[in-house]
Amino acid sequence: MQTAEPSAAEPANTGSSNTEPPHAEDRLGQYRARVFEERNRLRRAFSDPAARQREVLTDLLAFNAGTAYGKAHDFDRLRTLDDLRKAVPVQDYAALSPWIERMAEGEPGVLTADQPAVFFTSSGSTGAHKKIPVTPRFMHTTFFPFYYAAWAPMAEHFPDVLTRPDAVLNLKHDPVVAPATTASGRPHVGASQVDFGKMFGEHLSAEPGTSAPWAVLPVPVAADDHVEKMYLRLRMAVESDVRCVIGINPAMVAAVPYQLRLWWPRIVKDVRDGTLGGHPFRSPNPERAAELERLERYFGTVRPAHIWPNMRLLFCWTTGLATLYLPRLREEFGPSVTALPAPVAASEGPVGVALDRHPTAGSLVVTASVYEFVDADRDLGPDVETLGPHELEPGREYHAIYSHVGGLYRYAGGDVVRVVDVPSQPGGVPRVSYAGRRNLSDVAGERLRDAQVVRALESALGGAGLAVRNAACHAETPDGQAPRYVFALAGESAWSADETRRLTAALDTELARESAGYRAARDAGRLGPAELLRLDRDAFLEEWQDSVGRGVRPTQVKDRLFRQDPENWRRLTGAVARQGDRS
Repeated sequence: MQTAEPSAAEPANTGSSNTEPPHAEDRLGQYRARVFEERNRLRRAFSDPAARQREVLTDLLAFNAGTAYGKAHDFDRLRTLDDLRKAVPVQDYAALSPWIERMAEGEPGVLTADQPAVFFTSSGSTGAHKKIPVTPRFMHTTFFPFYYAAWAPMAEHFPDVLTRPDAVLNLKHDPVVAPATTASGRPHVGASQVDFGKMFGEHLSAEPGTSAPWAVLPVPVAADDHVEKMYLRLRMAVESDVRCVIGINPAMVAAVPYQLRLWWPRIVKDVRDGTLGGHPFRSPNPERAAELERLERYFGTVRPAHIWPNMRLLFCWTTGLATLYLPRLREEFGPSVTALPAPVAASEGPVGVALDRHPTAGSLVVTASVYEFVDADRDLGPDVETLGPHELEPGREYHAIYSHVGGLYRYAGGDVVRVVDVPSQPGGVPRVSYAGRRNLSDVAGERLRDAQVVRALESALGGAGLAVRNAACHAETPDGQAPRYVFALAGESAWSADETRRLTAALDTELARESAGYRAARDAGRLGPAELLRLDRDAFLEEWQDSVGRGVRPTQVKDRLFRQDPENWRRLTGAVARQGDRS
């Protein structure tokens, strides 16, 4: 997200804030001290999470009581979560957008007592760009504590990836020189495009990899030419000993092996000639170019593991659709590579952060927001009954709702989380993983959710001994027949017709097992049996690359399971090359 990173030896703890940029030789030590300090602070808060939640509520009500929203909802009279529930409805971005637009136009004191310094973009489920107000108080109270703590497992268990700026390929880092602005002139950019050191005085907040030689590209490239920017960074990185890839969005990480193969001749030529996208760059490097060519000849292909043999770590979301392809993707980067889960968070705020090496889950950030939850199978509405963190059950899935000092109150951001476990001690803080968006597919009363379909796919594929690179589904209604779900799967290898038939039948069975609504609709004949399309192994990667080529920032091109837009489905399954069979 920022412009510098730790790169030197380690001194003593410097405290919880930093208003002056540290000297380069001190930076790594100060950075490590800060991330461990914030993790320890969060862990201490877990001893009495209910008290921490009350403190967050008291603070946000007091700080914003004098705002237009606070006055309209009597913040000065509210004391408890029940008071907040009675005064403020559960709401999404659309409900809050009139208030947010007033802030974007420059009106003070609307949702927050302090003015936004920036508005984060967020594509949401519709693709429309939101304007998420980001205030200094939100950043220092809600954001930075969880944000620093998120890097603690990396700093603790993979310290070598932080010792050199070019040891980390940070795919999400994308600084802009001339950002878009709101009507009031405030930047309206992605979170990964903000320099938190300059904007908020947090000079240690720079992510790993944001001081790499490719962080600020040394040759001219159009700001919206995201494909070329990805090429230029990848071409530069093949001359470095990269040990960690940060993507957050796992689709970006999955694109790297594909892009290496796609751009290989161009990369090798640029390395040999010392050019960067055809521009003069550095001295020719025929030795490295020859080494790269030898690797391709020896292995018969090119993989990240070949280019970067010391690769150790991927940092991205590890659940959702990535559950299906992450095991094979890790093999592309190296047999011993670890995948650490990125926080369960959105531009609007955090929900969970992994404080250890758990492969999927993070602890609820009880110091950041007041959290409420609703069973994932229930519809959200303004008056829906909610649960507190202490009422969550392991193995269940919930809509996450949060309120924080940054001006989002009882906000349903659209994410569904799965409770992985709850520590046994009294008041234990739940650990949650991302289960998917709250999107429902419901053509015949089946009310299918992302997580249910992903689990059904995982079970059916595992039982068949098959693997996929990605998956999507589309509900269609053939003439004169009941609607049915068609699944598009990009197989890791070729499947026989018999394997495809067996997988299709198993998938239909697993969907019925996961979803009572699907089972009832199938039993009543309202839904026909599932069908399967086998796509070319690179079909989803080609689609991803095409979306970026049409101007969408890579961070916002995410895996999507339900594809009800006919044109989008046609591009994926028709215009994109596919292997054939429909079963």
